[in-house]
Amino acid sequence: MQISTAWRRIASVFLPFAAGYYLSYLFRTINAVIAGHLSSDAGLGTADLGLLTSVYFLVFAAAQIPVGILLDRFGPRRVQSALLLIAAAGAGLFAASTSFLLLLIARAMIGLGVSAALTAGLKSIIIWFPRERVALLNGYMIMLGSLGAVTATAPAEHLLTWMGWRQLFEILAAATGATAILIYVMVPERGLIPSTASATLSSVFGDRRFWRMAPLSATCVGSSWSLQGLWASPWLTDVEGFDRASLVRQLLIMSIALSGGAWLLGTTVHYLKRREIGPETILATVAVLLIAAELALILQAPLPSVLPWSVVAIVGTATAVSFAVMADYFPPELAGRANGALNVLHFGWAFLAQYATGLILEQWPTEDGHRSVVAYQVAFGLNVLIQVWALVWFAVPWLKSSTSRIGSIPSIIPVSAFDAIGASIFCEQIDDDAEW
Repeated sequence: MQISTAWRRIASVFLPFAAGYYLSYLFRTINAVIAGHLSSDAGLGTADLGLLTSVYFLVFAAAQIPVGILLDRFGPRRVQSALLLIAAAGAGLFAASTSFLLLLIARAMIGLGVSAALTAGLKSIIIWFPRERVALLNGYMIMLGSLGAVTATAPAEHLLTWMGWRQLFEILAAATGATAILIYVMVPERGLIPSTASATLSSVFGDRRFWRMAPLSATCVGSSWSLQGLWASPWLTDVEGFDRASLVRQLLIMSIALSGGAWLLGTTVHYLKRREIGPETILATVAVLLIAAELALILQAPLPSVLPWSVVAIVGTATAVSFAVMADYFPPELAGRANGALNVLHFGWAFLAQYATGLILEQWPTEDGHRSVVAYQVAFGLNVLIQVWALVWFAVPWLKSSTSRIGSIPSIIPVSAFDAIGASIFCEQIDDDAEW
C-alpha cells in the first residue's frame, strides 16, 4: 500500500470509526463518575444503579448477532451511521429523563446505538487494510476508542463542576449525531462478499476453537468492563476510603493504563505473530495477570491499589487479542459475524457480572453509607472462580498435548485436576477435539 493511499484510508476510514468507538467507550464508563448524581437525583439503590449501568451491556450483547449479519451484508458505513443516530436519541432521552424507567430505556437505546461501534471499525479494517496489519490497527482502534474512558474521568468531573449531568448528556447526544453524519459522508463504500447467514453463523458457532477461546475472553474482558465501568468507584470509596478527588485521579490513571494497554497488546500480537507465537498465548497470559490482580484486591495485598486496578483496566483492551484470534480462525467475509458472536459473550458476561455484583453487595448492610469489605470480596471472588474455570477449559488442548508426551499421566490428570467438574466430560471433550 502506497503511503499516500494509506493515509487517505486512515483519514477517511480508520479515524471516523475510531471516533464512533470513542463515544461507545465514553458511554460505557461515564456512569462511574455520575453514579452519585444519579443516586441522589433519581433515588437509585445499589441494585438499581447496577441494572441501569449494565442494561447497556445486555442490549449491546443481544444486538451483536444481528449487527454482525448487517455488517457483512450492508457494510460498516451504513450500519454504523444509522445505529449512532439511535445512540444520539438515547443520550438525549437520558438527559431529559425524570424516572428510573425512562433512564433505563434511554440507557438501552444508547447500548443499541453503539452496539456496532467496535465491530464496524474492525470490519472496516479487514475490508480496507492489508491482513498483516489487522492486529496492529485493531490495537490502535481500541487505544483511540479507550480514550473515551479517559474522558469519562477527570475531564467529565471538571465539566460536572459547572454543568449538570443532564447538560453533559445533551452535549454527548449532539456529538454522537455529528459522528453518525461524519461516517456516512466520509467513509467510502466497498464491495462485500455475499454469504448465507445461516451457513456462516453455523460455521462460527460450530467451530470448537471458538468455544475453547470464547469463555476465557468473555469472562476476562467482560469482568474488566464491569469493574472499571462501575464497581471500581464504590470499591475505592468503601474499601480504600478515597475521597472524591482521589477517586477521580485513580480512575483517570486506570483509563490512561487502559488506553496504553490497547496499543501494547495490539503491537505485541503484531510482532509476536512474526515470530510464530499465536495470540492465544497472549490471551492466556492476560487472563493469568487479571486473576492475579483480582486476588491482590480481594486479599488486600500490601500493594498500591492503583497497580492491580490498572491491570484490571488494561484487560478490557484484550479484545485486540481476541479479535486477532478471530481473524486467524475465520475468513474476511465472516468477520462481522465472528466478531459479533464473540462480542455477545463479552457484553453478556459484562451485564451478568455488573448486575450480579450489585445484587451480592446488597446482601450486606451499609455502615455509615459504606459496604463491608467482605461483601466486595465475595462478589469479586465469585468472578475469579469462573475465570479460573475458563482458563482451565482453554488450556485443555495444551494439557492433552503435554500429557500425551509424558505417557503415563493422561489417566491421572482428569481425576486429580478436573474431578470437581466432571472427569468424564473433560475426557470425552479431549478425545473429540481433533482440531487442536
